[in-house]
Amino acid sequence: MEIETPSDINANVVESDSELSGSELNRKEENGNLAESSISEAKLHAKAQRRLRKNSSRDSGRGDSVSDNGENTRGVVPTSPKSKLMDRKSRTGKGRGLPKKGGAGGKGVWGTPGQIYDEEIVDIKDPNYDEDQESCIYETTVLPLDEKSFEKSVTPIVQEYFEHGDTNEVAEMLRDLNLGEMKCGLPVLAVSLALEGKASHREMTSKLLSHLCGTLLSNEDVERSFDKLLQELPELVLDTPRAPQLVGQFIARAVGDEILSSTYLEAYRGIVDCVHSRAALDRAAVLLRMTKVGRRIDSVWGTGGGQQPVKKLVKEIDMLLKEYVLSGDVVEAERCLQELEVPHFHHELVYEAILIVLEATGNSAYTMMLSLLEALWKSGVITLDQMKRGYDRIYQEIPDINLDVPNAYSVLERFVEDCFKAGIISKQIRDLCPCRGRKRFVSEGDGGRLKSESY
Repeated sequence: MEIETPSDINANVVESDSELSGSELNRKEENGNLAESSISEAKLHAKAQRRLRKNSSRDSGRGDSVSDNGENTRGVVPTSPKSKLMDRKSRTGKGRGLPKKGGAGGKGVWGTPGQIYDEEIVDIKDPNYDEDQESCIYETTVLPLDEKSFEKSVTPIVQEYFEHGDTNEVAEMLRDLNLGEMKCGLPVLAVSLALEGKASHREMTSKLLSHLCGTLLSNEDVERSFDKLLQELPELVLDTPRAPQLVGQFIARAVGDEILSSTYLEAYRGIVDCVHSRAALDRAAVLLRMTKVGRRIDSVWGTGGGQQPVKKLVKEIDMLLKEYVLSGDVVEAERCLQELEVPHFHHELVYEAILIVLEATGNSAYTMMLSLLEALWKSGVITLDQMKRGYDRIYQEIPDINLDVPNAYSVLERFVEDCFKAGIISKQIRDLCPCRGRKRFVSEGDGGRLKSESY
């Protein structure tokens, strides 16, 4: 039997103590690792939950979400009702689920329903306050027109004026435009357009210039405009051969309307080299000599248009036919009829022409009126409607005409038949021609022979 010495006993005790302490340390280390791992997992889980709550509202429409492990799983559509697009309810997890800011915090919202905005009170103590801001007046500034934009803007206004004839409307439309230095170009443009139009357009242009002078245009602007017109006459003659005479009439009318000074023509005496300008000034001088000083030249453009009195138009057509009987010029008669600009009154010419035929004693008037109506019908100046109305008037008044002209019925029947053969009237108009009420015989023993058509 071995006997242990005190040193051996001490060594064993130390060894056992070291073994115990090592096992305890291992257990302690294992417990520490487990605690640290559980803490880290809890932190990751909490972080994932926070990300999920945070991204549920922002990325719900795109299908972005975060898994429990903190991984981003794109393409998974959240099933939470809070992930609806454009849902304006609070997603912080607090509150009662009502709209944020009482429904006044969304995009494009001007406040809560029923909210009334009071007038803003200016704070005088505001460092940005300006004393002149209340008395400041803001106006729209229109840039002055250049030459190209001037012609593009003013031409439609003048052309529309030729349709409605309202000078006040033209003045209001021109005030909205900043003409600037192009004011003197307004009469030039208006006269240039009127030269290519009718006589009524020239009369309207003269009235427009007279209306605008003193309000929108000055006398100096009008004088400069006619100076420019005289310079451009060689170019205007290419489009309008009668431009020198027409411009002279415009100048005479402007002097008569007192928008040009009476000494305007004297300033050009002896210094004009252009043939066309000299012709225009001579035409104006002749017209001014024919009138008294200060008297308006109202008839410088003739008497035309539907605004003329009916009696005046009847007189003009009667003079036209009488001049045609003397001259026999069909072209001149057609031109004069067109210058009257009364296509709705052409039936008066048909009526007067047939009346001249019925009242004439020879065959010359018969032949000339037949030729005139045929020419006007073929050129389209007189329409079928106007021709029919003229014949209808004759048919209705033939009983009264027959009292003054005994052979009116026979002459009318012969003239209507010739017009039908020439293609002037239709068969319907010819058939409406009235006949004599009874037939007169020579005597009882003539066997029913009719008298000749000379009675």
